[in-house]
Amino acid sequence: MRILVIEDELPMRTALVETLQAEGYRVSSAADGLLGLEKACTEKFDLVLMDVMMPKLDGFALCRELRKRGRDMPVLMLTAKGSIDDRVAGLDGGADDYLVKPFSLRELLARVRVLLRRQDEKALGLEIVTIGEVEIRFSQRTLCRGDVVFDLSEKELGMLRLLTAYRGATVSREKFLDVVWGYNAYPTTRTVDNFITTLRAKLESDPKNPQHLLTVRGMGYCLM
Repeated sequence: MRILVIEDELPMRTALVETLQAEGYRVSSAADGLLGLEKACTEKFDLVLMDVMMPKLDGFALCRELRKRGRDMPVLMLTAKGSIDDRVAGLDGGADDYLVKPFSLRELLARVRVLLRRQDEKALGLEIVTIGEVEIRFSQRTLCRGDVVFDLSEKELGMLRLLTAYRGATVSREKFLDVVWGYNAYPTTRTVDNFITTLRAKLESDPKNPQHLLTVRGMGYCLM
């Protein structure tokens, strides 16, 4: 999962980046609102953490601009301004959560996990997805390629939901195991590879030379 940290104070920015990286997130950062806006609009992020009081463009204006431009990733605002009016202004501007400084890193990480989980649930709510000549119909549990209709198993559906939710981005084998199989199951990453082979046979016209379900060496799989 990719997170953008927009914070003008170097010690705080460094602490946030290092804390999030230690949890396994891929983190980018920006030192002011304008730089943050540029990054958020030109790169793909799953979550944005932003300070409110920043030079060039404050957090309230930045969040409104992101929503105006159609960027719907979750936004967590970090600020020393903890009045009710400030919190309402942030939430009305499009923020999803609001954390007042000083805060514990444990609480920050907990809120990050909640927002990312909500984003997963939202993204996984897709019903019909078209990829080239293929149409995936989740409610009917089918994949149609031309005139051929394939039935999909529960695990195949789960994997396709995850791949389409993050279309264009890499989904790790561990992410598949976490979301599709769950914590109580004990499959291996080889299980994921086997299911990918089965999905390619249904999704690709030439499974040995896939055009849509691609392998990202050493990382996982990507749906293009």
